[in-house]
Amino acid sequence: MEAYLNRSMKEVIKDFPAVEKILDEYGIGCGPCAVGLCLLKDIVGIHNLPADQEREMMGRIAAVIHPGGEIQVPRAVRTAGMKPAVPGYSPPMKKLVDEHTLIKRWLALIPRILPTLDLESEEDRRLILEGVDFIRSYADKFHHAKEEDILFKYFDPDLEMVTVMCEDHKTARNHVKAVMEALERKDRDAVVRHLDAYRDLLAQHIKREDEIMLPWMDKRLSVSQVGEMFSRFLEVEERMDSYQQKYEDFIARVEKKYPRKEG
Repeated sequence: MEAYLNRSMKEVIKDFPAVEKILDEYGIGCGPCAVGLCLLKDIVGIHNLPADQEREMMGRIAAVIHPGGEIQVPRAVRTAGMKPAVPGYSPPMKKLVDEHTLIKRWLALIPRILPTLDLESEEDRRLILEGVDFIRSYADKFHHAKEEDILFKYFDPDLEMVTVMCEDHKTARNHVKAVMEALERKDRDAVVRHLDAYRDLLAQHIKREDEIMLPWMDKRLSVSQVGEMFSRFLEVEERMDSYQQKYEDFIARVEKKYPRKEG
C-alpha cells in the first residue's frame, strides 16, 4: 500500500475509478481537478478531515485498491507544522478571498453576455475588451500576482497544490489569449468557447482555493509570516491603488446592463 500512498490522485483514480466516487462522498473533488497531482497520502492533510472520517474513508479506499489489506496515513502527513484549526481566514488570506468575490461576479456575468454577443457591434466588442482587461489587470496582474509572487514563495515550488494552482493560471491565460485572437478575426464561436472554458476553470479553481488551499496554507504559516505577507499585500495595493474601485465600477456597470434573471 505504501506505493499507492505516494502516487498522484490522477494516477490512482485512473487505475481505480471507484476511488473518485468515494472521495466525492467526503466532499473531495479530485476527479475534476485540472492537474490532479496531489498524492493519496496528502489528501487527508490537505482537506483536514476529522479523524473518524479519515479512518473510514481511507479504509474504503484500501478495500478498493487492496482488498483485505490495510492502509495507514503517516502521522507526519496529518500533523507536521500544522497550527490548531481556527475559524475564518488570516487577514492576508481574507484579502484573497474578498478579491475572489469580485472575480466570481465577472464569471457570473459571462453566461448572461454570451447569448446575445454580436461581434459586429462595436459596443459588444468593447465589452469583451473590457472584460479581458479586467481578467488580465485585476484577476491576473493584481490578484494572481499576489499568489504567485508572494503567497506561493512561502512554500516549496514543487508542492503539488502550488503546481496545480499555477497550472490553472497558465491555462486561464491561454484561454484569454485565444479570446483576443478570436475577437480579432471576429470568430464568435471561438470567443464563446474560450470564455465559457475560462469561466468553468476559474469557478472550480476559486472553489479549491477558498475551501482547500488557503485554509491549508494558513495553518502552516507562522504568525510572523502572516504579518509579513499582509504588509507585502498592502504594498501591492498601494502600487495599484486605482484597481479595486475601477474594476468594482466596471462589474457594477455590466451587472446593471445584464441583470440576473429572476426564477
